[in-house]
Amino acid sequence: MELEESTVSSETIYKGKIINVEKLIVQLPNGKLTTREVVRHPGAAMVVPITDDGYVIMVRQFRKPVEKVCLEMPAGKLDEGEEPAECARRELEEETGYRAGKIEHIISIDTSPGFSDEVIHIYVATGLTGGESKPDNDEFLEIEKVKISDLIKLIYQGNINDAKTIIGAFIAEKYVRGLP
Repeated sequence: MELEESTVSSETIYKGKIINVEKLIVQLPNGKLTTREVVRHPGAAMVVPITDDGYVIMVRQFRKPVEKVCLEMPAGKLDEGEEPAECARRELEEETGYRAGKIEHIISIDTSPGFSDEVIHIYVATGLTGGESKPDNDEFLEIEKVKISDLIKLIYQGNINDAKTIIGAFIAEKYVRGLP
C-alpha cells in the first residue's frame, strides 16, 4: 500500500523568530486533496552531561507554553549553519558553565512528526570540567546535579515531563551501564 503524500502547494502563514508555519495542500495516496499545517523548526541539540561520579547536570527554567518550571537537560536550537555537535557543546557551556572532554552523538529524534519537522540531536558529554554559565539575556536558569537513579524516579513520579529530557535520562542510565 502506498502511504506517501505529495505536496501540491505550500504557503507560509506565519514567520517567527524561531519557527515558521506552512499551510500545505497535499495529495493523499487515494488521490484526494487535504490540508496540512506544518511547523518548520531549524533543529536543536541536547546534551546529557554525565559527571564521573554518576550525576547528570540539569537546568531548571520556567517554560511559558506549559506555565511551569521544568527540570531539563541543556539544549537549544541550531544557529544557521551550525553543526549539531557544536550546538551541543555551546549550549552545555552557556547554560551550565561545564565543558565536555568528550561528546558523543547517540540519537536524533523527530520531536512531533505529526505537525513539526523539528529534529533534536542528542549527545552524551563526559570528562566534564566546570566553569561559569553564560545564559542568553532572556534565559533564567538554575543548575542542578541529579543522580541518574534519582532522575529516573523523578520521571516516574511525574516530576519531569519534558520528552527530550526523559529520553536523555534513559540514555544516561544505559550509557553508564554500557550502550549496546
